[in-house]
Order: sequence, then C-alpha cells, then structure tokens
Amino acid sequence: MTEDNDLLLQQFFSNAAQQQIEDNGFTERVMQRLPSRINWFSRLWTMFCIVVFAVLFVVFHGWELLAVQLEVLLRTWTIESVSFNPLMLAIVLFGLLFVGVGEVALKMK
Repeated sequence: MTEDNDLLLQQFFSNAAQQQIEDNGFTERVMQRLPSRINWFSRLWTMFCIVVFAVLFVVFHGWELLAVQLEVLLRTWTIESVSFNPLMLAIVLFGLLFVGVGEVALKMK
C-alpha cells in the first residue's frame, strides 16, 4: 500500500516538475532587490579573518619563518625530501580553517 502511494506521489511530482512557468525575468528582479545581509556578513567575516591572520603573521614574525623555510627548501632540495616547520604549517592551516569554516557556515544558512 505504501509503495503504491509513493509511486503515485512520484509520478505526480515528476509531471509537476517538468512544467515551466514563464515570468519574464520577474524572479531574478525580485532576488536582486532583496536585502543581502548574508553577502555583507560574508565579506565582514572574510575581512575579520584576514586581519586576524595578518596580526598573527606579524606577531609570530611570519616573514622570518618564510625566509627560513625558503632557504631550507633551496638548500635541501637536491639532498633530501622537503622539510617543514610545524609551527608555520599550523599557522597556515589555522588561517585556512578559520576562513573555510566561516564560508561553509554562511552557505548553509
């Protein structure tokens, strides 16, 4: 009995989904005029994350860490596998995670 009802509902909605109603661009015009608080918050969140990352970069002397990593990379490129600084990796991953979580959370709303 339930399978028959499911089949009937599926047939009904598949026919309804194939219909197209012409609105002469009305829907797009309405969507453009709606207030976009999500876009504003997304930009604000991204800017906040960039500022936090920049402050952490300066506090932890990121330019020195990058210079050391580049020097190590160039000197050991032919000798052994590439080495990395765990602190630098953690800072970069934290920055990417911080921005990424915000973007994912905003898209779920």
